[in-house]
Amino acid sequence: MSKDAATALAAWGNAWLTGHVGLDEAVDAVEKTAGPQILRGASANGHAAETPLRGALGDLRVAGMAALRLALPEPGDPLGLTGPPAFNRAAIDAGAAVVAVFGDRAVGLVPADDLRGSSYVGIRWTACDAAPAEPDVPPLADADRQLALAMRDATEALLTVDDFAGVPPEIADALAALRDPDRGDHPLAPGYPPRAHRVAALAGRLSLVVDLARRMDDRGLGADQMRRRGEALRLLDRAVRRALVAACNSAFDPVP
Repeated sequence: MSKDAATALAAWGNAWLTGHVGLDEAVDAVEKTAGPQILRGASANGHAAETPLRGALGDLRVAGMAALRLALPEPGDPLGLTGPPAFNRAAIDAGAAVVAVFGDRAVGLVPADDLRGSSYVGIRWTACDAAPAEPDVPPLADADRQLALAMRDATEALLTVDDFAGVPPEIADALAALRDPDRGDHPLAPGYPPRAHRVAALAGRLSLVVDLARRMDDRGLGADQMRRRGEALRLLDRAVRRALVAACNSAFDPVP
């Protein structure tokens, strides 16, 4: 849930910052993705109180927030992060973060599941000091090409789109969906370029394929087959994460 929440916050937050949606619409979209959300430690007055997301974003804007950047790191791959180490460790443990950019400074927002009893499920964001440097992430065009190559290599090594024999139905359905480039699932938010919407949609569907394929039973596979499958999944997951980060962070790219 943390990755979905971070992706939604970066996408809809940037749509709000660029004037394509209002604050209420942006917060409603983010909370529709991952439930009610609060932020701790980033109020305009510097207090560490917990603030509902709507008020927290307003405070950040008043303090000069100009953009939101998505980070989807994993151990050994700090994608979207620039430090300091304490923020990087927290973001890697969470598997996601959003960096609020204020020109010459930045604030890192790290998500965690917020469970309060049996019926309340949401996200608690914790603010951390973050370095304002530009992260080492691919531009959208490069991420798009890398995703296409990883998808081709993965289908060759794992499963073929035309032969679903022995493949669980949910994986077959997810792979079959890749044949339809015009499907509108996993959109970003208003104001993003068409290519960003397309890349994010494909990355979302491929992320599902990765998650499902990792749950497949290894029985009947040889050691070399398992090695090839594991490597293909690793490379595909890496390309998916880069594609989502590039798409979400393209809100302020120059219009070609």
